[in-house]
Amino acid sequence: MTTATMSEQDTAAGTAQARTAGKTLLKVSGLKVGYGGIQAVKGVDFEVREGELVSLIGSNGAGKTTTMKAITGTLPSGAGHIEFLGRSIKGRGAWDLVEEGLVMVPEGRGVFTRMTITENLQIGAYIRKDKAGIASDMERVFVTFPRLRERKDQLAGTMSGGEQQMLAMGRALMARPKVLLLDEPTMGLSPIMCDKIFEVVQAVASQGVTILLVEQNANRALQLADRGYVMESGLITMSGDAKELLSDPRVRAAYLGE
Repeated sequence: MTTATMSEQDTAAGTAQARTAGKTLLKVSGLKVGYGGIQAVKGVDFEVREGELVSLIGSNGAGKTTTMKAITGTLPSGAGHIEFLGRSIKGRGAWDLVEEGLVMVPEGRGVFTRMTITENLQIGAYIRKDKAGIASDMERVFVTFPRLRERKDQLAGTMSGGEQQMLAMGRALMARPKVLLLDEPTMGLSPIMCDKIFEVVQAVASQGVTILLVEQNANRALQLADRGYVMESGLITMSGDAKELLSDPRVRAAYLGE
């Protein structure tokens, strides 16, 4: 796993301390998800509060992505409750949740490869009618992701994996999410591009966007986060302040190779 420098750790820690958590926006209680005869998620509980960056870490196959899909309605859940903005959203379609402000950047990015960068970003704002606001947010995305401005007329399918990840994140931000779900944003990327994506996640969080980050790179994910949850075999086994989890011997042994 990639190890950040001391200055990167200090910066991430300072950013997390500067954020103040507010009311609970997303709450998952007793969630169970099964498919194909396999119980992938066995009853998990966690919450994300306004203004937080929360990291959900765990090894491959722990149930992290399944949990994210259940939250966003792209995978049916069994038992349990999912609340967003104080209301149950269990069984709601993903399109409805986007309108309410729950937006996910899926594992694998999912950009529209035969459309340009600009067209992909415009699709991200399809639920909106405020032309001036859309133009302003498009500019903000280009400031956050300068590489997208340089290639704004390029087809998304011709971009590198890291550039596509930036585009997927920018497209999600165009919907003005109240909670942004990021599912394995650095998967399959080079170490240099991983560093860039983590920098962008930190920058987006510093703008006040509430984020739930699912990530295998436990070290970097916890460095950025305010709080963290550890998921193993479909269960939440540890939770708490991200910096405390990062220094916990069990986490370091299991996920940091120490």
